[in-house]
Amino acid sequence: MNTSTATTNPAPSTDDAAYLSPAARVALGVLRILFGFIFLWAFFDKLFGLGKATPSEGSWLNGGDPTFGYLANNEGTFSSFFTGLAGQQWVTWLFMLGLLGIGVALISGAGMRIAGITGAALYLMMWLAAFPLENNPFVDDHLTGAVIVAFFGLAPLAGETLGIGTWWKNTSLVRRVPILR
Repeated sequence: MNTSTATTNPAPSTDDAAYLSPAARVALGVLRILFGFIFLWAFFDKLFGLGKATPSEGSWLNGGDPTFGYLANNEGTFSSFFTGLAGQQWVTWLFMLGLLGIGVALISGAGMRIAGITGAALYLMMWLAAFPLENNPFVDDHLTGAVIVAFFGLAPLAGETLGIGTWWKNTSLVRRVPILR
């Protein structure tokens, strides 16, 4: 038996950072921030009508409904369910607060568990609303987004690199309520 191998290749530690190179950690942090920007942009575009997906006259502040266009105009398998949700105030408020909260959490790196759960749920609902898919029988950007955002919630390191996750996890609130990590 060669004992030099045991001393030069120690067993991986339980520290998350031991499994990723610094470059991989930075890439993970950048990916998390980019996904956060997707959610925040959607929030601000729907709130103010910045002219990309939402025209100014259709903004929430101008009386438009951020959920109506997507939910009311689908013809998929689950269209009757999602069409029934379109325009309901509680759906609109949950959707907008979700976009804002998920975006802030992903960009900051704090609250990654809740952001991962809620972000994945939002993506999955949007995937179901579009089902069956136009260009692929199963996979689209909503499904891949759900998996990626869920990963952020499952990998504590995702919020600790290029984010305030390390500070956040050590606050007394998060130590008492770990789901907030």
